[in-house]
Amino acid sequence: MSKDLSYLRNIGIMAHIDAGKTTTTERILYYTGLTHKIGEVHEGGAVMDWMEQEQERGITITSAATTTFWQYPTSQGSPTDATKAYKVNIIDTPGHVDFTVEVERSLRVLDGAVALFCAVSGVEPQSETVWRQADKYRVPRICFINKMDRAGADFFHAVTEIREKLGANPVPLQIPIGSEDNFKGVIDLITNQAIIWNEEDLGMTYQVVPIPEDLQAASEEWRQKLVESVASYDDALLEKFFEDPSSITKEEMIAAIRKAVIDLSFSPVLCGSAFKNKGVQALLDAVCSYLPSPLDLPPVRGIDPTNDQETTRKPDNQEPFAALAFKITTDPFVGRLAFMRVYSGSLDAGSYVYNNRTGKKERISRLMQMHSNKQNPIGMVEAGDICACVGFKDIKTGDTLTDEKHKIILESISFPEPVIGYSIEPKTQADVDKLSMAVTKLVEEDPTLKVETNEETGQTILKGMGELHLEIIIERLKREFKVEINQGAPQVAYKEAITTSVEHKEVYKKQTGGRGKFADISFELGPREDEKLGLEFVNEIVGGVIPREFIPAIQKGFAAAMVNGPLASYPVEAMKVRLFHGSFHEVDSDSLSFELAARIGYKEAAKKAHPALMEPIMAVEVTTPDEFTGAVTGDLNRRRGLMKGIEAKRGVQIVKADVPLAALFGYVTDLRTITSGRAAATLTFSHYEKVPKNLAESIIEKAKGAAPK
Repeated sequence: MSKDLSYLRNIGIMAHIDAGKTTTTERILYYTGLTHKIGEVHEGGAVMDWMEQEQERGITITSAATTTFWQYPTSQGSPTDATKAYKVNIIDTPGHVDFTVEVERSLRVLDGAVALFCAVSGVEPQSETVWRQADKYRVPRICFINKMDRAGADFFHAVTEIREKLGANPVPLQIPIGSEDNFKGVIDLITNQAIIWNEEDLGMTYQVVPIPEDLQAASEEWRQKLVESVASYDDALLEKFFEDPSSITKEEMIAAIRKAVIDLSFSPVLCGSAFKNKGVQALLDAVCSYLPSPLDLPPVRGIDPTNDQETTRKPDNQEPFAALAFKITTDPFVGRLAFMRVYSGSLDAGSYVYNNRTGKKERISRLMQMHSNKQNPIGMVEAGDICACVGFKDIKTGDTLTDEKHKIILESISFPEPVIGYSIEPKTQADVDKLSMAVTKLVEEDPTLKVETNEETGQTILKGMGELHLEIIIERLKREFKVEINQGAPQVAYKEAITTSVEHKEVYKKQTGGRGKFADISFELGPREDEKLGLEFVNEIVGGVIPREFIPAIQKGFAAAMVNGPLASYPVEAMKVRLFHGSFHEVDSDSLSFELAARIGYKEAAKKAHPALMEPIMAVEVTTPDEFTGAVTGDLNRRRGLMKGIEAKRGVQIVKADVPLAALFGYVTDLRTITSGRAAATLTFSHYEKVPKNLAESIIEKAKGAAPK
């Protein structure tokens, strides 16, 4: 079986916070026989939420991987003679927006995903974020409408929202029998049968019964829609559909749906209640039926570093070895672990791989198959699989590991920039080195965590994706690394922008007896015209007025200077420099002179280019009962919020606004107070915007005042 990749599924479970991802994963582990007791999130007993903070808070913080086996097809809950054991690698991802990087890096290496939606809330803000991330990496997905037993559950409303809010093409393969307390089964639209779960064993087994009379019409309507969707995708079935729709067999339907899912034409929809054990077996069957194996996807593409040409690797053990490291973590017992997805070839424990980023060989002493935070040693790993390795010296997230003779660089993983920071310092002198070592390890694990030292104040600034993110990092420093720290108030990650173009001439001259320093540059500095970040450097020097070998030093000087903006030393995110004239001295000019001329010239020119202070803006979505709508909108207006609209949704109002991050510290606590704990808010980073003039002045004064005189 390990050789037959068609029976391998690499899947992730993704959704908004509290949609039931971890509960669903725990049920999958139970039904596949990997665990013999169901772990409950609310009791802190979930296998996949192994960190102390996860168990205490009942949320997933770090994505956990596991491998399990499922016998499929199943009948009456027990395997038939013709069953095949499917190997399923599952990654359970966090739903909280602060940990969105865990979803990003998981989707980069997965072949398929299960998108979970709450039957009551439908499509929520983070559902949209993870759906877009899956679109970005072209990950085929199936939808599972969870929590059908909850008050207010509405399967069809959730399906409509998937279509309208996500722009997706959801195709129900089941419709529910009952909802809320009366949710007891589903109608399978492919087989045209009803499935009723047995309450005595909490939905562990089920019975296949005729479709209830009151649901006959609805069943026929939705089956017709399913057959139409499938037929319109497959020409051969379309002909059959026009001749005799009933002649389309179950096998033909499944094969066509599978093809449509793999090329992202539509997403099948199932429903159930993971907490009540209902619908999980059908979900596992759907994973095996419709989500792709590594063989169903095109060969992975990459760049051959020896000639910069595009090259590919097929999921085959005979191909040269190629893998992508997508996560680094530290385990107290085995040390540093690198999670990797193997795209081609095979690797034995104890052998060497080539790291294309460092250009060095790494010895992989041991290979592990992961089960949450536990490791099972394995002798080798093959194409298509996901595993963890130990014993390396320098592997980072996003590194491509290959055979030394057959190099390839795979597309890496992009991470968002942090928007909030805390200043931290160790409580005792003895903790100084411990803090530095601990922070280095955490930054290696989490690419959205950044550490900066403020050159002027000497403070260490820890930057992250949100208050919860940094709160958990600081907790981990205390618990895992035993470092006691003092932390400052939250700081917003402001940036600066150049708004107009100016021309400037800078002559750098130093005569100290003997050989001196000389550089002369004339340049135009201004905003970039495209939407990209970083420095756009245009070299228009002609006639050799500045020798070619000094040009890279000028570019380097400008790029390095962007770290400190002219207003309050916040970084400048984007800038264009056009170098058009200058001069040099035969003896005194060198690369360093021109680099320093660029740095000094930037400082002078940037002041004249009407610099502006920019602040991060968060997209805020508040779900509140009707009676608190006025209080919620009033509070958001007070926080400089720009209202984007209010939407009514079954007894609650959804208030949307863009609000500066600086005005949102402690917002969730304040919201609980004004709504008696009945409202919930989601905050997602949206964009950067200019700070109003009066506020900008006080922020700049404060920043300058913080610097030592």
